Amino acid sequence: MSFWKSLSKLQDFAKKLQEIFKINKLDDNFYEELEAHLLQGDLGLELTEEIIREIKNKKFSQLLEVRIFLKEYLCALFSGLNNNLNLHPEIINVIIFSGVNGTGKTSSIGKMAYYLKSLGYSPVISASDTFRAGAIEQIKIWGERAGVEVIAQKEGSDPASVAYNSLEFAKARGKNVVLIDTAGRMHTKTNLIEELRKIERVVEKNLGYPVIENLLVIDATLGQNVIKQVEIFKDALNLTGIILTKLDGTAKGGVIFNLVKRFSLPVKFVSIGESIEDLKIFQPEEFIDNFLIGD
Repeated sequence: MSFWKSLSKLQDFAKKLQEIFKINKLDDNFYEELEAHLLQGDLGLELTEEIIREIKNKKFSQLLEVRIFLKEYLCALFSGLNNNLNLHPEIINVIIFSGVNGTGKTSSIGKMAYYLKSLGYSPVISASDTFRAGAIEQIKIWGERAGVEVIAQKEGSDPASVAYNSLEFAKARGKNVVLIDTAGRMHTKTNLIEELRKIERVVEKNLGYPVIENLLVIDATLGQNVIKQVEIFKDALNLTGIILTKLDGTAKGGVIFNLVKRFSLPVKFVSIGESIEDLKIFQPEEFIDNFLIGD
């Protein structure tokens, strides 16, 4: 299902971007406007300058050629990246969700649980963010909304212990997906990284194979400010993909391209609202067609 119709701010931006391709001449004024729009769309300075440089080097004579090249260039950024969840129904699939507080991590887990249930999987949620006040109650609410059981201990408990109990519960009850919430306290980075790695070790020791997916949840409205977050979590975990939240609240979705370019990480899902059904599979070509190129 297309999610573009839910993104009114991005639609408005896209219309402005597409307008510059109606300019009659391919001149310096066009390049300046294109560069300004790409920067406004939050592709970042380095990627924007690279795109403009590549276009100029091609010495195109028509704007249509630029449109075609731009689409091909951006689509190529996603080449070879696996946008699908690497799930196997016959085993217990563990998915760790990481990200700083306030990104929508907890709600993304609830939405993911609901989505996986709709596909026929049997998920359980591990409330392993035992640090943030209210985190356990919040994840329980989302678990109820999704119709999924939540395994929790008291606030301040060892997160890896909660993960272990969740794995044992999954084994006993025949669950084939464990969704693990984690803390996002960036001001204690060293502790956070060790905590995440400990959860990974517990999973591999318990199941005999590693975590299936390590998904980083980031807030689209923060734009280029998320780059540092990705660097920190990428140092801690073998990240397999990104969930981009609050895409409905920004006109600067171009940060997707910079993230993929810099880290070679696929954007697997985008969150476009507060409804439990508002977690959508990310389709790069559809996004590029609508956001940057137009139909």
